[in-house]
Amino acid sequence: MRPWIPLAALALALSPLAVVHPVRISGRSMEPALHDGDLRWALRAWASHTPRRGEVWLVEGPHGASVKRVLGLPGEAVEWRGPDLWIDGRRLNEPWVVHPERGGEGRSAAMEGYLVLGDNRPDSQDGRTWGRLPRAALRGRIL
Repeated sequence: MRPWIPLAALALALSPLAVVHPVRISGRSMEPALHDGDLRWALRAWASHTPRRGEVWLVEGPHGASVKRVLGLPGEAVEWRGPDLWIDGRRLNEPWVVHPERGGEGRSAAMEGYLVLGDNRPDSQDGRTWGRLPRAALRGRIL
């Protein structure tokens, strides 16, 4: 047998991991859509389209990697008042939020970057404290 054949077979078997990779969900910030310990696949950012509102992405935040939903797009002004999220003055319908934040107000000015939030707002460290993330911080779209 030629020595390069097993190496070629191994490279071929592992090549899909260049495009998709497994992600273990850690924490409760995305409940009920995703639960602590769930295993999901992420399409690497370079192989995906530009992030769209409502999609769930693996992001590199100030405290490491986490999974969040993209809500504010570049150039949009975002406000949150209690349980409601407003984008450019219009209330956003968020059917994925089962546990809304009851109190608190904030604003993210229209600028570059993406505002990402967890679905379980009371138990999520997200863009409300981090601010917007650059495109390079979005590592992969959860499939």
